[in-house]
Amino acid sequence: MKGDERVLVARVREELKELEDIVSRAERLMAKARERGDEDYLDGVALNLQSFYTGVERIFESIARDIDTSIPSGPEWHRDLLLQLSTELPGTRPAMIGRSLRNCLDEFRGFRHVVRNVYTFNLIPSRLQELVSVLRPCYQSLVDDVEAFCDFLVQLGEDCSS
Repeated sequence: MKGDERVLVARVREELKELEDIVSRAERLMAKARERGDEDYLDGVALNLQSFYTGVERIFESIARDIDTSIPSGPEWHRDLLLQLSTELPGTRPAMIGRSLRNCLDEFRGFRHVVRNVYTFNLIPSRLQELVSVLRPCYQSLVDDVEAFCDFLVQLGEDCSS
């Protein structure tokens, strides 16, 4: 494998570890909010849900930049990036994520937009609970898909160096 691909795979895998911490924090804060009846914890939940998608997008941007050599631009670039990574690029790479994961991640993308554009006291607690309940399965699907993609990159690098 070429040096650039090794670095990319290492960065992506490190980002996945960071995302694991974010998922755990969001779950822990939601549990505290429920146990204590204290909605102040929901601010932390919202921040971690936003951070989750930001980290996912950082992974996607790395792949789009380093493998696809094309990062979307324009007002819909966040959505377009998600679509790009769920699409096979014949002769370049397979789809990085499947459709069901794309749909799950799109919920977090949309929520991040809400968090960035409204006051936290206007967030709906039941929506936060709903997102936290699908966060771990969504994260696990992400890990599965991204690890398979990293394996593809490793194999590609080995094939190119043979």
